[in-house]
Amino acid sequence: MGEFDLIARIRARAGSRDDIVLGIGDDAALLAPPPGRQLVVTADTLNEGVHFPHGTSPADIGWKALAVNLSDLAAMGAEPAWCTLSLSLPQSGTAWIDGFLDGFLTLAGEHGIALVGGDTTRGPLSVSVTAMGFVDAGRALRRDGARIGDDVWVTGTLGDAAGALALLETDPAHALRARLDRPTPRVRAGLELGGLANACVDVSDGLLADLGHIASRSGVAAQVDVGALPMSDALRGALDDTTRTALQAGGGDDYELCFTAPADAHARIDAVSSQLGLRITRIGWITAGEGVHPVDADGQPWSPPRRGYDHFATS
Repeated sequence: MGEFDLIARIRARAGSRDDIVLGIGDDAALLAPPPGRQLVVTADTLNEGVHFPHGTSPADIGWKALAVNLSDLAAMGAEPAWCTLSLSLPQSGTAWIDGFLDGFLTLAGEHGIALVGGDTTRGPLSVSVTAMGFVDAGRALRRDGARIGDDVWVTGTLGDAAGALALLETDPAHALRARLDRPTPRVRAGLELGGLANACVDVSDGLLADLGHIASRSGVAAQVDVGALPMSDALRGALDDTTRTALQAGGGDDYELCFTAPADAHARIDAVSSQLGLRITRIGWITAGEGVHPVDADGQPWSPPRRGYDHFATS
């Protein structure tokens, strides 16, 4: 399949709608933002062997490529609107691209985000997505709003994707694999947290590393009770206590939301949790100082094997 046949195949499946003046097929898209709202823009690249294991199904790659961008929009409290897709493929083929689009467009349909353009090229397998959304002026969740006295919360459970990677060689089909291949972007939670949370970040590189961004941008310190980190039954049954805790604190790839909120917001957060059917757990608190300081169940300092993933760190 030639490049332009590939683009035509993507265009045929992407569809259109009223806020897309001109979509796939021109040099750029023409889009119509709603009046009075701010545009939120994010971009992520996924490379084979780094962000997804070799042999991952095309549908799972498509899903994850969009999910990680939707997670960024969720962390800003934004409503998804449009996205672009750039594909680097070692070779073209209808089976691969149709499988990829099955995953990508299924998730897009769930969150009302439209594919409006992009690029295709030949090269190592790599997927880049730029996602755009809207937020009311002054309502965006940011990293720089945490206040001393806030509680620190996290949605869902932590460590599942990192657990799947740890088991990849011995048990590649473990139940945890679904959390690695198809993370759940917490878009609805992000929308509900607007006006409630003071600061927010999505957990992509590891809880301690990502919470560190909030602490740094807000000029505060964060205390984290590692014994309170929420855990799935699948992770509990798969690995020992020491390994589990390390993966929860620094494993990454969770795509949950970590946020801070005033200490008197418990009831409202519980209401959001109940409304969404989503576990939301208090895991720490904000204090004066700097950095993120994990402690164990006895309140003693706890040292993680690593705080998160760094693409350019030397080992």
